[in-house]
Amino acid sequence: MTGVPASATGGTGRPAPRGKLGTAAVNQASLWNIANILTMIRLVLVPAFVLLLFQDGGHDPAWRAWAWAAFAVAMITDVFDGHLARAYNLVTDFGKIADPIADKAIMAAGLVSLSTLGDLPWWVTGVILARELGITLMRFWVIRHGVIPASRGGKMKTLAQGTAVGMYVLMLTGPLATLRFWVMAVAVVLTVVTGLDYVRQAVVLRRKGLAAERAAARPETATR
Repeated sequence: MTGVPASATGGTGRPAPRGKLGTAAVNQASLWNIANILTMIRLVLVPAFVLLLFQDGGHDPAWRAWAWAAFAVAMITDVFDGHLARAYNLVTDFGKIADPIADKAIMAAGLVSLSTLGDLPWWVTGVILARELGITLMRFWVIRHGVIPASRGGKMKTLAQGTAVGMYVLMLTGPLATLRFWVMAVAVVLTVVTGLDYVRQAVVLRRKGLAAERAAARPETATR
């Protein structure tokens, strides 16, 4: 949402015209903002990244470099779209749904593609994807009780994952190939540690929420 009431303006600061045309204009202005456009670009980059990565059998250095560029742009837009949405009050229902989907889609595409090509062990892909799916389900489990804010560890995990996958996309050799192994190792450790911490916070939040609900229900029961 842009933060401007639909009944107040038509997207130009002037009173909105009456009828369906005015309403459509407001809805369009609230949806087609820069944050949502960046999210949509990231979604489009997912299939483009996969196609580039698998060109010529998936082991051509030039095509891998183009695939890395697509992946890098997707990760950069991930940083900016959320910041812009919060800073300029551009949060919309579409963005709330599409942004996390785009985040997980580009990372899953990179991990699965690299494992398919034999460049990354499947167990690494499995651990990371299982964590991301599990935390997504956990959010639905506790959403009625509150939202767990993003932690510094979670941000470091995202940075490590993006850096490691990007390094594996490139055809690196020698010391850089060794370095990317350790970067991925750090990413896996952060993935597991932050996942366990999220589970702990979710359990605590749910317990507090249930306790608050029971406490609120007691006076009502007593007055009956």
